[in-house]
Amino acid sequence: MAIGAALVILPLGVLFFCSGLIVNIIQAICFVFIRPLSKSTYRKINRQLAELLWLELVWIFDWWAGVQIKVFTDKETVRLMGKEHALVICNHRSDIDWLVGWVLAQRSGCLGSALAVMKKSSKFLPVIGWSMWFSEYLFLERSWAKDENTLKSGLQRLKDFPRPFWLALFVEGTRFTLPKLLAAQEYAGSQGLPIPRNVLIPRTKGFVSAVSNMRSFVPAIYDVTLAIPKGSPPPTMLNLFKGKSSVVHVHIKRHLMKELPETEDGVAQWCKDIFVAKDALLDKHIAEDTFSDQELQDLGRPKKSLVVVTSWACLLISGALKFLQRSSLLSSRKGIAFAVSSLAVVTLLMYILIRFSQSDRSTTAKVAAAKPKCEGKPSETGDDK
Repeated sequence: MAIGAALVILPLGVLFFCSGLIVNIIQAICFVFIRPLSKSTYRKINRQLAELLWLELVWIFDWWAGVQIKVFTDKETVRLMGKEHALVICNHRSDIDWLVGWVLAQRSGCLGSALAVMKKSSKFLPVIGWSMWFSEYLFLERSWAKDENTLKSGLQRLKDFPRPFWLALFVEGTRFTLPKLLAAQEYAGSQGLPIPRNVLIPRTKGFVSAVSNMRSFVPAIYDVTLAIPKGSPPPTMLNLFKGKSSVVHVHIKRHLMKELPETEDGVAQWCKDIFVAKDALLDKHIAEDTFSDQELQDLGRPKKSLVVVTSWACLLISGALKFLQRSSLLSSRKGIAFAVSSLAVVTLLMYILIRFSQSDRSTTAKVAAAKPKCEGKPSETGDDK
């Protein structure tokens, strides 16, 4: 991380991790003392707590970097977004697809109940991973033998979720990179499957399980396709912290859950067909630099994240000034060393967060050399992130 970037990222990191630890502590207290008495009450409180933290990243996206999200869908879908439970499937194109999902959820009024299927190591990320664990994200080991029951029980627990939620599932199993695309193309050619050009071959077991277990209480599937228009730099966590803007095109197509096939094989084929269509849609986007089949919708840019970050900044700065006035922290070598060490730790944590989000750090696809039994590969069930 360059020195100039570190100077920008450090104060943002201090704000994020200090406020995040406060949120995590309150979440832990609520988990221990409120959840055993009323899971519904705990979920309602945690929803607000999670938003107080996650809105800081939405603020970085919306106001610090000024990334533009252009949403292409129909008006009926916009009307229902945030008002119904939904399973969200999306191509995994960039380092911050998950953050794009958070921004859309915030605009739809359901950020605090936005969930996702993640790999197990994600929950150990300081502050953000812990907040996801308290918020009932589903964490998998990417081994179907171990994950099948974990996924099933986690999905069933959502039956009585008190507010409309979105559950995101990246069925490609890993983030898109050129080496992974080449591996997917080689495997598709060897199996007589459609050759992908802009997406990877979906792993369907996790999706089939999600549909089987959520069909009775989740009415819709949101088929989301992300694309970066020509001339726009790819959005990354590092670029966001540097304040570099970008543009993201989002295509959303709503499918009724009840219209999906009843058999597991039928659901798996439906998912594969969706990604073949998604591939063609991305071909068209490359040619036209837009999603011309849907109307551009204006979801606005809510100021709530701006208010939350301003409030956190005032609270923490005020608290820090009062602490420094009453203590002798910076009047001794040990105090100065402690302060410098704390800033170094924050810098390291921000570095870990940025590196964890980068696509070149994600697990390498292993489909090319695999035989047909690769349906059960560890990456079958969820995201690598």
